Amino acid sequence: MNRILTSLLTTAVSLAITAAATLAAELKFTYAPHFFVEQPDSQQLGPCHGGVAIDKAGQFYVTTDTPRGIVVFSPEGKFVRAFGPTRIHALELREEDGTEFIYAARPADHEVIKIRLNGDQEWSIKTPEESGLYKDGKGFNPCAVTVGPDGAIFIADGYGSNYVLKFDKDRKFVKAFGGPGKEEGKFNTCHGIALDTRQEKPLLLVCDRNNDRVEHWDLDGNFVKVIKAGLRMPAAVHIRGDYAIFPELQGRVTVLDKNGEIAAQVGDNLNGKQRANFGLPPAEWTEGITNSPHGASIDKDGNLIICEWSAFGRLHKFALTK
Repeated sequence: MNRILTSLLTTAVSLAITAAATLAAELKFTYAPHFFVEQPDSQQLGPCHGGVAIDKAGQFYVTTDTPRGIVVFSPEGKFVRAFGPTRIHALELREEDGTEFIYAARPADHEVIKIRLNGDQEWSIKTPEESGLYKDGKGFNPCAVTVGPDGAIFIADGYGSNYVLKFDKDRKFVKAFGGPGKEEGKFNTCHGIALDTRQEKPLLLVCDRNNDRVEHWDLDGNFVKVIKAGLRMPAAVHIRGDYAIFPELQGRVTVLDKNGEIAAQVGDNLNGKQRANFGLPPAEWTEGITNSPHGASIDKDGNLIICEWSAFGRLHKFALTK
Protein backbone atom coordinates (compact mmCIF):
# COMPACT_ATOMS: atom_id res chain seq x y z
CA MET A 1 0.00 0.00 0.00
CA ASN A 2 2.82 2.40 0.92
CA ARG A 3 4.52 1.65 -2.38
CA ILE A 4 1.30 2.40 -4.24
CA LEU A 5 0.81 5.67 -2.35
CA THR A 6 4.43 6.64 -2.93
CA SER A 7 4.07 5.87 -6.64
CA LEU A 8 0.85 7.87 -6.88
CA LEU A 9 2.42 10.79 -5.02
CA THR A 10 5.49 10.72 -7.27
CA THR A 11 3.28 10.67 -10.35
CA ALA A 12 1.17 13.56 -9.04
CA VAL A 13 4.25 15.64 -8.28
CA SER A 14 5.67 14.87 -11.73
CA LEU A 15 2.41 15.88 -13.41
CA ALA A 16 2.27 19.10 -11.36
CA ILE A 17 5.82 19.99 -12.37
CA THR A 18 5.05 19.23 -16.01
CA ALA A 19 1.87 21.35 -15.89
CA ALA A 20 3.75 24.23 -14.25
CA ALA A 21 6.46 24.03 -16.89
CA THR A 22 3.83 24.01 -19.63
CA LEU A 23 2.11 27.07 -18.17
CA ALA A 24 5.46 28.82 -17.76
CA ALA A 25 6.22 28.16 -21.43
CA GLU A 26 3.01 29.74 -22.68
CA LEU A 27 3.30 33.15 -24.28
CA LYS A 28 1.39 35.99 -22.66
CA PHE A 29 0.28 39.14 -24.47
CA THR A 30 -1.24 42.48 -23.55
CA TYR A 31 -3.34 44.47 -25.99
CA ALA A 32 -1.76 47.80 -26.98
CA PRO A 33 -4.71 50.11 -27.77
CA HIS A 34 -4.35 52.84 -30.42
CA PHE A 35 -0.78 51.80 -31.23
CA PHE A 36 -1.20 52.55 -34.93
CA VAL A 37 -2.21 56.03 -36.04
CA GLU A 38 -5.87 55.74 -37.02
CA GLN A 39 -5.76 58.28 -39.87
CA PRO A 40 -2.51 57.59 -41.76
CA ASP A 41 -1.66 60.64 -43.87
CA SER A 42 -4.96 62.16 -42.64
CA GLN A 43 -6.95 59.44 -44.38
CA GLN A 44 -8.78 56.35 -43.29
CA LEU A 45 -6.65 53.23 -43.81
CA GLY A 46 -9.41 51.89 -46.02
CA PRO A 47 -10.42 48.44 -47.24
CA CYS A 48 -7.97 45.73 -46.21
CA HIS A 49 -8.07 42.34 -47.86
CA GLY A 50 -4.43 41.62 -47.44
CA GLY A 51 -1.56 41.14 -45.06
CA VAL A 52 1.15 42.72 -42.99
CA ALA A 53 4.92 42.28 -43.17
CA ILE A 54 7.88 43.76 -41.29
CA ASP A 55 11.20 44.88 -42.77
CA LYS A 56 14.59 44.61 -41.05
CA ALA A 57 14.25 48.21 -39.82
CA GLY A 58 11.06 47.23 -37.99
CA GLN A 59 8.65 49.08 -40.28
CA PHE A 60 5.20 47.60 -40.89
CA TYR A 61 3.89 47.13 -44.45
CA VAL A 62 0.09 46.85 -44.60
CA THR A 63 -1.67 46.14 -47.88
CA THR A 64 -4.93 47.85 -48.83
CA ASP A 65 -7.32 47.82 -51.76
CA THR A 66 -7.18 51.62 -51.97
CA PRO A 67 -5.19 53.58 -54.59
CA ARG A 68 -2.46 54.05 -51.96
CA GLY A 69 -1.67 50.35 -52.12
CA ILE A 70 0.79 49.48 -49.34
CA VAL A 71 0.78 51.75 -46.29
CA VAL A 72 3.99 51.81 -44.25
CA PHE A 73 4.11 52.50 -40.51
CA SER A 74 7.14 53.16 -38.33
CA PRO A 75 8.12 50.81 -35.48
CA GLU A 76 6.22 53.28 -33.25
CA GLY A 77 3.03 52.94 -35.32
CA LYS A 78 3.27 56.30 -37.11
CA PHE A 79 2.53 56.79 -40.81
CA VAL A 80 5.69 56.82 -42.95
CA ARG A 81 4.62 56.58 -46.59
CA ALA A 82 2.50 54.68 -49.09
CA PHE A 83 3.29 53.14 -52.44
CA GLY A 84 1.72 50.88 -55.06
CA PRO A 85 0.53 48.53 -56.26
CA THR A 86 -2.94 48.07 -54.82
CA ARG A 87 -5.05 44.90 -54.38
CA ILE A 88 -2.28 42.83 -52.79
CA HIS A 89 -3.82 39.91 -50.90
CA ALA A 90 -0.75 38.56 -49.11
CA LEU A 91 2.90 39.53 -49.05
CA GLU A 92 6.19 38.11 -47.88
CA LEU A 93 9.27 40.26 -47.28
CA ARG A 94 12.64 38.67 -48.10
CA GLU A 95 16.22 39.86 -48.03
CA GLU A 96 18.31 38.78 -51.01
CA ASP A 97 22.00 39.75 -51.27
CA GLY A 98 21.44 42.60 -48.82
CA THR A 99 18.35 43.99 -50.59
CA GLU A 100 14.80 43.54 -49.33
CA PHE A 101 12.04 42.56 -51.72
CA ILE A 102 8.31 41.96 -51.43
CA TYR A 103 6.76 38.86 -52.95
CA ALA A 104 3.03 39.42 -53.28
CA ALA A 105 -0.11 37.67 -54.51
CA ARG A 106 -2.74 39.68 -56.38
CA PRO A 107 -5.74 37.42 -57.00
CA ALA A 108 -7.93 40.07 -58.62
CA ASP A 109 -5.10 40.74 -61.09
CA HIS A 110 -4.32 37.03 -61.62
CA GLU A 111 -0.64 37.34 -60.83
CA VAL A 112 2.18 37.06 -58.34
CA ILE A 113 4.76 39.84 -58.34
CA LYS A 114 8.17 40.65 -56.92
CA ILE A 115 8.74 44.31 -56.14
CA ARG A 116 11.29 46.54 -54.42
CA LEU A 117 10.37 48.52 -51.34
CA ASN A 118 9.70 51.58 -53.51
CA GLY A 119 7.15 49.68 -55.58
CA ASP A 120 9.34 49.05 -58.64
CA GLN A 121 8.44 45.69 -60.13
CA GLU A 122 11.10 43.05 -60.78
CA TRP A 123 8.84 40.47 -62.43
CA SER A 124 5.39 38.92 -62.44
CA ILE A 125 4.03 35.41 -62.82
CA LYS A 126 0.79 35.29 -64.77
CA THR A 127 -1.51 32.33 -65.43
CA PRO A 128 0.74 29.27 -66.03
CA GLU A 129 -1.01 27.82 -69.09
CA GLU A 130 1.50 24.96 -69.19
CA SER A 131 0.03 23.61 -65.94
CA GLY A 132 -3.11 22.51 -67.77
CA LEU A 133 -5.26 23.74 -64.86
CA TYR A 134 -6.82 26.82 -66.42
CA LYS A 135 -9.27 27.42 -69.22
CA ASP A 136 -8.38 31.11 -69.39
CA GLY A 137 -6.25 33.76 -67.72
CA LYS A 138 -8.91 34.58 -65.15
CA GLY A 139 -8.79 31.19 -63.45
CA PHE A 140 -5.49 31.88 -61.69
CA ASN A 141 -6.35 33.70 -58.45
CA PRO A 142 -3.35 33.32 -56.11
CA CYS A 143 -3.75 33.96 -52.40
CA ALA A 144 -0.17 33.73 -51.12
CA VAL A 145 3.43 33.03 -52.10
CA THR A 146 6.64 31.84 -50.46
CA VAL A 147 10.16 30.97 -51.59
CA GLY A 148 12.22 27.85 -50.95
CA PRO A 149 15.90 27.64 -49.95
CA ASP A 150 16.95 27.16 -53.59
CA GLY A 151 14.84 30.06 -54.85
CA ALA A 152 11.90 27.89 -55.95
CA ILE A 153 8.61 29.79 -55.79
CA PHE A 154 5.48 28.24 -54.27
CA ILE A 155 2.11 29.85 -54.97
CA ALA A 156 -1.11 28.96 -53.13
CA ASP A 157 -3.89 29.38 -55.70
CA GLY A 158 -6.63 29.26 -53.10
CA TYR A 159 -9.15 31.45 -54.91
CA GLY A 160 -8.60 29.58 -58.16
CA SER A 161 -7.60 25.95 -58.72
CA ASN A 162 -6.94 25.04 -55.08
CA TYR A 163 -3.52 23.74 -56.05
CA VAL A 164 -0.13 24.88 -54.82
CA LEU A 165 2.01 25.65 -57.85
CA LYS A 166 5.79 25.23 -57.82
CA PHE A 167 8.09 27.24 -60.08
CA ASP A 168 11.89 27.09 -60.22
CA LYS A 169 14.06 30.11 -59.39
CA ASP A 170 13.77 31.25 -63.02
CA ARG A 171 9.95 31.17 -62.77
CA LYS A 172 9.58 28.07 -64.94
CA PHE A 173 6.55 25.99 -63.99
CA VAL A 174 7.54 22.72 -62.30
CA LYS A 175 4.39 21.07 -60.91
CA ALA A 176 1.06 21.50 -59.13
CA PHE A 177 -0.03 19.58 -56.06
CA GLY A 178 -3.03 19.30 -53.77
CA GLY A 179 -6.26 20.05 -55.57
CA PRO A 180 -9.78 20.64 -54.25
CA GLY A 181 -11.25 18.42 -51.56
CA LYS A 182 -11.90 17.92 -47.86
CA GLU A 183 -9.72 14.88 -47.22
CA GLU A 184 -6.09 15.15 -46.07
CA GLY A 185 -3.86 15.95 -49.01
CA LYS A 186 -6.51 18.17 -50.60
CA PHE A 187 -7.36 21.85 -50.14
CA ASN A 188 -10.53 23.79 -49.55
CA THR A 189 -9.07 27.28 -50.14
CA CYS A 190 -5.28 27.07 -49.67
CA HIS A 191 -5.13 30.62 -48.42
CA GLY A 192 -1.73 31.10 -46.75
CA ILE A 193 1.72 29.58 -47.21
CA ALA A 194 5.18 29.92 -45.68
CA LEU A 195 8.53 28.15 -45.64
CA ASP A 196 9.00 26.40 -42.29
CA THR A 197 12.68 25.88 -41.41
CA ARG A 198 12.04 24.88 -37.77
CA GLN A 199 11.99 21.16 -38.54
CA GLU A 200 14.80 18.74 -39.47
CA LYS A 201 14.31 19.68 -43.11
CA PRO A 202 12.54 22.68 -44.67
CA LEU A 203 8.81 22.17 -45.24
CA LEU A 204 5.90 24.16 -46.55
CA LEU A 205 3.31 25.28 -44.01
CA VAL A 206 -0.06 25.71 -45.71
CA CYS A 207 -3.24 27.26 -44.31
CA ASP A 208 -6.11 25.10 -45.61
CA ARG A 209 -8.59 27.77 -44.63
CA ASN A 210 -12.03 26.32 -45.28
CA ASN A 211 -10.95 22.91 -43.98
CA ASP A 212 -10.05 24.74 -40.74
CA ARG A 213 -6.56 23.24 -40.55
CA VAL A 214 -2.89 23.95 -41.14
CA GLU A 215 -0.60 21.40 -42.74
CA HIS A 216 2.98 20.48 -43.58
CA TRP A 217 3.94 19.55 -47.14
CA ASP A 218 7.44 18.76 -48.39
CA LEU A 219 9.12 20.81 -51.08
CA ASP A 220 8.42 18.14 -53.68
CA GLY A 221 4.69 18.56 -53.13
CA ASN A 222 4.01 15.54 -50.93
CA PHE A 223 1.54 15.84 -48.06
CA VAL A 224 3.28 15.30 -44.70
CA LYS A 225 0.73 15.82 -41.94
CA VAL A 226 -1.92 18.05 -40.40
CA ILE A 227 -0.26 20.27 -37.80
CA LYS A 228 -3.44 21.57 -36.17
CA ALA A 229 -7.09 20.97 -37.01
CA GLY A 230 -10.21 22.63 -35.67
CA LEU A 231 -9.04 26.21 -36.19
CA ARG A 232 -11.46 28.94 -37.28
CA MET A 233 -10.54 29.56 -40.93
CA PRO A 234 -6.76 30.11 -40.66
CA ALA A 235 -6.08 32.79 -43.26
CA ALA A 236 -2.31 33.31 -43.22
CA VAL A 237 0.90 32.31 -41.48
CA HIS A 238 4.09 34.06 -40.45
CA ILE A 239 6.99 32.33 -38.71
CA ARG A 240 9.61 33.89 -36.47
CA GLY A 241 11.92 31.87 -34.27
CA ASP A 242 10.10 28.89 -32.75
CA TYR A 243 6.62 30.32 -33.30
CA ALA A 244 4.09 30.59 -36.10
CA ILE A 245 1.15 33.01 -36.00
CA PHE A 246 -2.18 32.24 -37.66
CA PRO A 247 -4.87 34.93 -37.99
CA GLU A 248 -8.20 33.10 -38.07
CA LEU A 249 -10.84 34.85 -40.12
CA GLN A 250 -13.50 33.80 -37.63
CA GLY A 251 -12.40 36.21 -34.91
CA ARG A 252 -9.26 34.81 -33.27
CA VAL A 253 -5.47 34.64 -33.59
CA THR A 254 -3.52 31.50 -32.66
CA VAL A 255 0.22 31.10 -32.08
CA LEU A 256 1.66 27.58 -32.39
CA ASP A 257 5.10 26.40 -31.30
CA LYS A 258 7.32 24.32 -33.59
CA ASN A 259 5.65 21.14 -32.35
CA GLY A 260 2.21 22.39 -33.34
CA GLU A 261 1.08 23.03 -29.78
CA ILE A 262 -0.90 26.16 -28.91
CA ALA A 263 1.40 28.73 -27.31
CA ALA A 264 -1.16 31.55 -27.18
CA GLN A 265 -4.53 32.69 -28.47
CA VAL A 266 -5.57 36.35 -28.52
CA GLY A 267 -8.46 38.53 -29.62
CA ASP A 268 -11.08 35.78 -29.31
CA ASN A 269 -14.46 37.10 -30.44
CA LEU A 270 -17.41 35.27 -28.90
CA ASN A 271 -19.96 37.13 -31.04
CA GLY A 272 -20.52 35.01 -34.14
CA LYS A 273 -22.20 37.88 -35.99
CA GLN A 274 -19.01 39.93 -35.86
CA ARG A 275 -16.71 37.21 -37.14
CA ALA A 276 -15.58 37.45 -40.78
CA ASN A 277 -17.70 40.59 -41.06
CA PHE A 278 -16.09 42.87 -43.66
CA GLY A 279 -18.57 45.71 -43.14
CA LEU A 280 -18.69 45.74 -39.35
CA PRO A 281 -18.62 49.47 -38.43
CA PRO A 282 -16.02 50.86 -36.01
CA ALA A 283 -18.77 51.74 -33.53
CA GLU A 284 -19.22 48.00 -32.95
CA TRP A 285 -15.53 47.19 -32.48
CA THR A 286 -14.16 46.25 -29.06
CA GLU A 287 -10.56 46.95 -28.08
CA GLY A 288 -8.56 43.78 -27.80
CA ILE A 289 -11.22 41.72 -29.62
CA THR A 290 -10.68 40.82 -33.26
CA ASN A 291 -13.40 40.49 -35.87
CA SER A 292 -11.86 39.25 -39.12
CA PRO A 293 -8.09 38.63 -38.74
CA HIS A 294 -6.59 38.13 -42.19
CA GLY A 295 -2.86 38.89 -41.98
CA ALA A 296 -0.32 38.83 -39.18
CA SER A 297 3.36 39.04 -38.31
CA ILE A 298 5.58 38.70 -35.26
CA ASP A 299 8.09 41.52 -34.76
CA LYS A 300 11.66 41.11 -33.48
CA ASP A 301 10.50 41.62 -29.88
CA GLY A 302 7.85 38.89 -30.15
CA ASN A 303 4.87 41.25 -30.40
CA LEU A 304 1.90 40.26 -32.59
CA ILE A 305 0.82 42.59 -35.41
CA ILE A 306 -2.55 41.81 -37.00
CA CYS A 307 -4.56 43.30 -39.85
CA GLU A 308 -8.23 42.59 -40.46
CA TRP A 309 -10.41 41.99 -43.48
CA SER A 310 -12.29 45.25 -43.03
CA ALA A 311 -13.99 47.84 -45.20
CA PHE A 312 -12.53 50.50 -42.92
CA GLY A 313 -9.10 49.04 -42.23
CA ARG A 314 -8.15 47.79 -38.79
CA LEU A 315 -4.79 47.00 -37.17
CA HIS A 316 -3.88 45.50 -33.82
CA LYS A 317 -0.78 45.12 -31.69
CA PHE A 318 -0.60 42.56 -28.91
CA ALA A 319 2.58 43.17 -26.91
CA LEU A 320 4.52 40.22 -25.55
CA THR A 321 4.55 40.28 -21.75
CA LYS A 322 8.15 39.93 -20.68
